[in-house]
Amino acid sequence: MNVDIAPTAEHTGPARHFTIRLSATARGARLARHLSAEQLASWGWPYDSEANRTASLLVGELAANAAVHGHVRGRDFRLRLTLHPQDATLRIELTDARPERRPPTPGTLTPAGPDTESGRGLLLVEALASHWGTTAGDVYTKTVWCEVVLG
Repeated sequence: MNVDIAPTAEHTGPARHFTIRLSATARGARLARHLSAEQLASWGWPYDSEANRTASLLVGELAANAAVHGHVRGRDFRLRLTLHPQDATLRIELTDARPERRPPTPGTLTPAGPDTESGRGLLLVEALASHWGTTAGDVYTKTVWCEVVLG
């Protein structure tokens, strides 16, 4: 399910949450990746597990996009992780301050050229996540999200 609106009723039961605001810089993106790995380890998915590595990679890619394409001077980005333990699904959300700069819609991504240094992050997200998309909660922000089954 790749849609422009976040699914709301797919998961039931209690969820665990982790939210933090970080500077919209390369350092903030790197910290987002490290903090998400730490949080997943505390929730039972060790650093060396495939689930932790995959989720950390997805966080890193979305956080890098938030820092590069969603950067507004003086504004942070927000990382939110939501774990649904009953089906071991992790929802990753990165909210930035550039609602007018939306990524291509899921399923419409084109591969980057072999000589380009960027343009592969969302392709990784599309390949590794069960689904992903964007939402606009207000006129000042956008959220790029994905969900991954940790198994």
